[in-house]
Amino acid sequence: MNLSTPLNQAVDLVSRAHHLVAMTGAGLSTPSGIPDFRSAESGLWEQNDPLSVASIFAFRRAPQRFYHWIHPLARSIIEAHPNPAHYALAALEQQGQLKAIITQNIDDLHRKAGSHIVYELHGHLREVTCLDCLRLEDSTPYFRRFVETGDLPRCECGGVFKPSAILFGEQLPIDTLLAAELTIRQADLVLVAGSSLEVAPASDLPHLALENGARLVIVNQQPTYLDSLADVVIRGDVAEILPQLADRVIN
Repeated sequence: MNLSTPLNQAVDLVSRAHHLVAMTGAGLSTPSGIPDFRSAESGLWEQNDPLSVASIFAFRRAPQRFYHWIHPLARSIIEAHPNPAHYALAALEQQGQLKAIITQNIDDLHRKAGSHIVYELHGHLREVTCLDCLRLEDSTPYFRRFVETGDLPRCECGGVFKPSAILFGEQLPIDTLLAAELTIRQADLVLVAGSSLEVAPASDLPHLALENGARLVIVNQQPTYLDSLADVVIRGDVAEILPQLADRVIN
């Protein structure tokens, strides 16, 4: 193989990896129509201080403000479908090449695309919990009603349901975090896709792999703090790059 291009170099590294772990961020889901919280174009953080609307303290004090803020995002997630980048990672897992996905995303698109070993560091929106009686429910009917009417998702007891996504001020799910740390310490290659690696502790995980001698491939539109330590950096759309990568590795 001619290793003169970054894509060819990435294909070579993925083909030879014994324990490949992918780490994904918001950039993997933007091609599915889900905005990146931090991009200037999305506006999700443009008019609101995150701590004032998306912290557990703010949620307990004024859940209606949180739900008003998240309404457009909830609609985007409900209407979203996996894009070619999600399917490419699922195909690599099906072939036995990819051992796990560690994601910062809460949209469930990896699982919808067919991936099975997915560590969701920031939680998910599949379930909701009543903050009064702690009742756990499937979020689907509540969120669909919320998107259609704007009414707060409420439990039978009258309490407000909180999504299983992690808000500011909450701890990450410890079992998920420990499992993610274990698999990334075992990795001989980490593929960072669609993440600028700006949010700790998720942003620290690739460094754990590097400390254990792993190689690193980064596919992202924007620079990351680990670019200088990566074996390959590809600037581009993950929905275009990852399918090419997976197709060449598998075939």
